[in-house]
Amino acid sequence: MLLPDWMDPEYLILAMGNWALWGCALIVFAECGLFSLLPGDSLLFTIGMFVALGSITLSSSPLMTLFWACVILTVAAIAGNISGYYLGRLIGPPLFKPRSGFWGKVFDQKYVDKTHDFFEKYGSRALIIARFVPMVRTFVTLVAGVAKMDFKRFIVYTAIGGVLWACGVTLLGYFLGQIKF
Repeated sequence: MLLPDWMDPEYLILAMGNWALWGCALIVFAECGLFSLLPGDSLLFTIGMFVALGSITLSSSPLMTLFWACVILTVAAIAGNISGYYLGRLIGPPLFKPRSGFWGKVFDQKYVDKTHDFFEKYGSRALIIARFVPMVRTFVTLVAGVAKMDFKRFIVYTAIGGVLWACGVTLLGYFLGQIKF
């Protein structure tokens, strides 16, 4: 692998042991609202595969483990989005001023511009669609907060997106994990 071990979803899950699901929920929370450093999509997919293989268990039933994994990861995604929304609302536009160094890479202006354009084009639906676009997923919640989007509307669209993304990608991993090669 070209990336460091800590960016490999399988390595992360195995390294976390019994705490894998909770550790992944923390990573999903951070990616959805604070910063995107680790691979959220591939992490959810890998969680689903590990549940199918029996490597992650929360109950004696794999389907109950899958259910709870989806619930935990969805809550983490929605909570991350809410945090990002309030971060954008509280800190506002100064958060997106050009910077150098580490924060310049995290808040790279091209990602901010791309997200803003995406939000302008799709409106509230951007909160659902952005779930499936790396980097945009993180910044769309901040932009919604900066734009002072109505919170009730924000929570509806972010919940729909959170369920579709966290459950959908995890389920895909689960079903692929059941295929015998």
